[in-house]
Amino acid sequence: MRRGRPRRPRRRRAASTDSFRFSAKGSPRPSLQSKATTALSIPDVQTYSDSLRDAVSSPTSRQFSFSSARFGPSTNGSDTGDAMSVRSYVPTLEAGTDVEDILGEVIAEQDSSTWKALGRDFPHIDAEAALFPDDPAFRAAFDHEFDELEEFKTDGSNEEALMCQWRAKLKHYLILSSAGKPIYSRHGDDQLIANSIGVVQTIISFYQDADNVLKGFTAGGVRFVVLSKGPLNLVAISKLGESDGQLRTQLESLYMQILSTLTLPSMERMFRARASTDLRRPLQGTETLLSALADGFTRGSPSTLLSALECLRLRKSHRKVIDSTLLKTRSPNLLYGLVVAAGRLVSVVRPKKHSLHPGDLQLIFNMLFEAGSVKAGGGENWIPLCLPGFNNTGYLYMYVSFLNVNDGHLETTDERPSTSSGQEDEIAIILISANKEGFFELRTMRDELVEVSHLLVDDETLQD
Repeated sequence: MRRGRPRRPRRRRAASTDSFRFSAKGSPRPSLQSKATTALSIPDVQTYSDSLRDAVSSPTSRQFSFSSARFGPSTNGSDTGDAMSVRSYVPTLEAGTDVEDILGEVIAEQDSSTWKALGRDFPHIDAEAALFPDDPAFRAAFDHEFDELEEFKTDGSNEEALMCQWRAKLKHYLILSSAGKPIYSRHGDDQLIANSIGVVQTIISFYQDADNVLKGFTAGGVRFVVLSKGPLNLVAISKLGESDGQLRTQLESLYMQILSTLTLPSMERMFRARASTDLRRPLQGTETLLSALADGFTRGSPSTLLSALECLRLRKSHRKVIDSTLLKTRSPNLLYGLVVAAGRLVSVVRPKKHSLHPGDLQLIFNMLFEAGSVKAGGGENWIPLCLPGFNNTGYLYMYVSFLNVNDGHLETTDERPSTSSGQEDEIAIILISANKEGFFELRTMRDELVEVSHLLVDDETLQD
């Protein structure tokens, strides 16, 4: 019997790239051997264990002190005991091991001579200067954007000069009724803008008669955006290159500001009774609020442009104590409770199924810091207010109390604190209820909140 050669073990062939393709029969795709990663670049690669080791800090006291909580812009870049790098929770790759399997090469050194050489070839570029080159003409126009125009003289002698100043403005907001009655203009009085209002109303009416809604148009390098809301037409005129969506969002905010004073049913009732109703009388006193919103949009305020609010930078433990204190002292008829410091939001308590709309929060802050009646109302205010995002058909009632901080303790005051830095040092408690007779009930809650804060500070002092 012939003795055959021993067979050589068959070498396993590498998987062909064709095996990863879907066949006509729909064969399943094999699972990938390498794991997904959130690392965007090799210099940012960091191991999970190293991140946790760097993030762990020495334990700190969890007691809350109003004296240690500074209500101004934070200058300390570290929040020891509460801060942790977001990358600590992200599983990433370790350089030199898994990277080799993915890229087919080992990157042994992140700062190699090649990268250093490339770095020398590219000089430092100022990104802001590159994106927004200096324009002297624009800067000069913007410096005078918020200057108030002179009053229109009865003899019309200054009409031409005023029209030149009006046209030089970079941005305008016009609000008029469907009958063409002027309601609000950011720049200029009724006599000055009468012709412009007439032209805008004629264009809008032309499209409405053709069963077509005018949303916007461009003329002379200026963008016009129109928002029609029932009996009102709101118009934004901008030379700042904003998109239609941005301008329309700004007009929505101005419309919500009007509803916060009138409510939707009452406004519709007035226009049903008389189409040529002059809405300026019921809105008297709110021009300051409308102008504050409009100027925020023109200046590019992040909170107004994003329909959001800036939260006060605060330790997590401190914020948790404030939240729990609000919940402990909560009144039965309380709908929303807010603590505001340095013009920023600190804490909010609300019903589980009713969140505060960002636009409503913006209206509250706008009234809190811009309304002349609130500024003159002293330390306490009781304000009927419609929050359109919550319910545009009725009023809620807002109790506002400004507080002083004295030796780390909160103190009530009969007068609004006057500080050199304005709202940067102000602390306010805002309590909102649907009960129009709930003033004294919410004041009692305010007093209990201040008392509990005293006990917390005293308890911390005894432990120290």
